[in-house]
Parts: sequence; C-alpha cells; structure tokens
Amino acid sequence: MRILTTILAATVCIASGASAQNAMSFGAAGLLSGKNKEDLPPIILSAGEPISSAPWVLKSGTYYEFEILGDGSQELALVGPEFFRAIWIDEIVVEGLEIRPLGLDSVEFDEAGEMEIGFIAIKPGAYYMKIPGTTGETQRIEITIE
Repeated sequence: MRILTTILAATVCIASGASAQNAMSFGAAGLLSGKNKEDLPPIILSAGEPISSAPWVLKSGTYYEFEILGDGSQELALVGPEFFRAIWIDEIVVEGLEIRPLGLDSVEFDEAGEMEIGFIAIKPGAYYMKIPGTTGETQRIEITIE
C-alpha cells in the first residue's frame, strides 16, 4: 500500500510541475492573461453599410475581444451559430453589465448601442457571422480559426 501511495504522490508532483510550467508560459491567468489577448476590429451594424472591412484570421488558443456597434438606423441582428460553437465565450459586456453565457446563436440590436464579446478561439475551421436574411458579401464577415 505504501508503494502505491508513493507512486501516486510522485505522479501528482510530476503532473503539477508540468501544469505549473505550462501555466507560466501563458502567465498567472493562463489563457486569460493579458499576454494572450488580442483586440479585433469592431463590427458595425448599420442599414446598408458593410459590417467589417476585412476577414478575421484567428489563432486557436488565443483570447480575443471585439465590439459590435449598432447605430440604431434599423433593427439588426448578427448570426453565426457555427462560429459561436467553435469558440469559448468568456463574457459579453453590455452597458457595463457582464453576461457569461454557456452558448450563443445570435445577438440583436433593436436600438443604438454597443456590446463587447471576449472569447477564446478553440476549433480550427472556416466560419462566418452575418446579418440574417442577407446575401451580400458586405453583410457578412468571414472568419478563419487556424
């Protein structure tokens, strides 16, 4: 029994050392540390205007933040269920209120406002977000997670 206890204790120590070493490469907060964070350009929701100027190329394991700005010119939504399932959403901030969802399918602006979404890119692939019911290229943003 003592041998088994000693082996288990040694395994835990080795595993703990490896985990601590990996966490140190990302900083004390791991994936959520400031060294692992990038800001993305905002998405603009405005009637008849492009929502983004360029596609996003994201790196799996990196923490990102972006703003969605609605100007109130029209009731507009943004959908991207496949993209939202390929990321882990840390928080959505609306007027200082922090929301920590388990998942997301879409967001909608009934009036002017802004929100910020913080997330970690997880699953590599090609995704998009778009204004529902539209087919124009300027009404969607292409997203690649590498």
